[in-house]
Amino acid sequence: MLPRLCGAYFKQKLYILPTTKNAKMSFLSRIAEKTTKFSCLRLMSVYPTHYVDPIVQKEKQNEQKNELSKLYHIPIKAAVNKSSDTVFHDDTKEKMINYITKKGNSALARTLLSKTLELIKRTQTEHMNLAKGDKNAINTNAETLLKQAVENCRPLLQVTAIKRGGVTYQVPVPITTRRSYFLSMKWLLEAAREKERKVSLPEKLAWEILDAAHGQGRVVKRKDDLHRQCESNRAYAHYRWS
Repeated sequence: MLPRLCGAYFKQKLYILPTTKNAKMSFLSRIAEKTTKFSCLRLMSVYPTHYVDPIVQKEKQNEQKNELSKLYHIPIKAAVNKSSDTVFHDDTKEKMINYITKKGNSALARTLLSKTLELIKRTQTEHMNLAKGDKNAINTNAETLLKQAVENCRPLLQVTAIKRGGVTYQVPVPITTRRSYFLSMKWLLEAAREKERKVSLPEKLAWEILDAAHGQGRVVKRKDDLHRQCESNRAYAHYRWS
């Protein structure tokens, strides 16, 4: 589908659509080169380039209160359908729901995560009631424990295969913040799903989150093994730039 062009531009130059495949590709490449010269053209986004992203969260609005006056006369994109400014909205929970979802059944994924957080809350409350020492030291906030578990499971490095001189080396490379959060949540779900199938997913996931929040469990061990492998292969780190 060709990009929409201004009527004035078509009045100046009229193109005849080619018939062959190579000619079509060259025609599209010529049109793509012209797109940067006209503000009325739209590439892969619904909005033009001068539109800015919306600030949905009230906390961020309060932080950027001085800069909001600059956006009075700038067009703003519409907020995403799932975005919310309520106190119950959390980016970590939304991402975890997306990773749990299978075949588009997000309602089931949201129910499973809610049951998981409920089990974490019940377990921590039971530990607090049975504790003989300082009961305030036990964290009973399930959302805080989920964030802490994700942070404890985040890898900082990973190994990638690079071939040099007919030999394949496992070279340690740093990963982005977004990728590290993705791997952390993915490993938590994989560890929960690998357990025995007789136990429901919320129970297994709750166990893994509690173990990871306290710095133990299979996911934390997996992260440590990956870091240990990167440390042992640090002699090949220079292949990353060569």
